[in-house]
Amino acid sequence: MPPIEVLLAFTAAAVVMNLSPGPSNFYVMARSIAQGVEGGAVAALGLASGVLLHVLAAVLGLSAVFAHSPMLYSLIKLAGAVYLIYLGIGYWRAPAAIAEVTSPTSGKPLGRIFRESVLVEVTNPKTALFFIALLPQFVVADAGPVAMQLLVLGLIVALSALPCDLLVAVGASRLSRWLASHAGAQRWQSRLCGTMLIAIGGWILAEEARAAPQ
Repeated sequence: MPPIEVLLAFTAAAVVMNLSPGPSNFYVMARSIAQGVEGGAVAALGLASGVLLHVLAAVLGLSAVFAHSPMLYSLIKLAGAVYLIYLGIGYWRAPAAIAEVTSPTSGKPLGRIFRESVLVEVTNPKTALFFIALLPQFVVADAGPVAMQLLVLGLIVALSALPCDLLVAVGASRLSRWLASHAGAQRWQSRLCGTMLIAIGGWILAEEARAAPQ
């Protein structure tokens, strides 16, 4: 087990990462705007589950493979970007089904939101980069098995992500209620959700294009 001071420092880094803007935060926001706190909370749970898959990958040594294979890492980021754009286009194509937030049965089924959220987090380049770049830095050589240390550190990331995403869900839901009280709000609400997701995916693609060798 890493020393307590190492755990505290890592926890602080994890909270900063989870609160900083990124695909996960904006996905929770989009789901909350579309379907209220319930949709956002389910998305947060799915994202936390996706983090656990990153933990498993780190424990099994896959993070090291990603660190030594820039092409594979780039493919993961590109896959995540394309998926976010795909979700955003879906908002523009089906505004009525996504935008209605006042009915408990409207919008996407909660099971589908959960599955989508897991996939969004698994392909989230920020989370992958965090695990690849920072997680190994907090492993102490003489503090026990490396696999166990990686597991503990990874669980800290997952547990700190959940309350951060729930805060985003509550705040975004309040915005959705304001939008629902205005004429034409549902259409613009759906387009706002879709535009956010498309913008995130486009930003990731642009970053990859700039980083590509000329």
